[in-house]
Amino acid sequence: MSSKIENVKKELLSDNWYVLHKYTFDLKRKNGGSVQQVREVYDRGNGATILLYNRAKGTVVLTNQFRMPTYVNGNESGMLLEACAGLLDADSPEQCARREAVEETGFQVSEVKKIFEAYMSPGGVTEIVHFFIAEYHDDERRAAGGGIEDEDIEVIELPFRDAVAMIADGRIKDGKTIMLLQYLQIHRVME
Repeated sequence: MSSKIENVKKELLSDNWYVLHKYTFDLKRKNGGSVQQVREVYDRGNGATILLYNRAKGTVVLTNQFRMPTYVNGNESGMLLEACAGLLDADSPEQCARREAVEETGFQVSEVKKIFEAYMSPGGVTEIVHFFIAEYHDDERRAAGGGIEDEDIEVIELPFRDAVAMIADGRIKDGKTIMLLQYLQIHRVME
């Protein structure tokens, strides 16, 4: 398949927290013509997320933490209920998922399963998120969780059915968490 773009120009806009570039390019159209487009692309690296579940108890473990972008966009408290996640840094996706599970929830799970990967905001962010699930047991708790350094994370264990209901009533609005909970539901991992 030939490239759909040509004449790409790249300009650095910010290298403060992560990297923001402005791209100007010609996009080839189906009719043979082309149109010039300008897009800003934010590169923050790739990430992994993991949802911990316990079949016997019928529960899942989520985190609750402050997320500035949600606050700026109408979330009055800025707090977001979500599955634990983080950037890969130098780790593999599975290593990252395991690391984040311990750091954020305190659970060191024995087996993890990768279920898929997805671009979460392909209109402006380069990040691919690798999605994992893992069954947890109470005896796998190694620490209190809560995150590291500047994180202030609350660990929340709740019934799976309540978590699914929280999607419908708007208490869970995080995309990756919704996808993971629905995966458990659709594939009857949890009932």
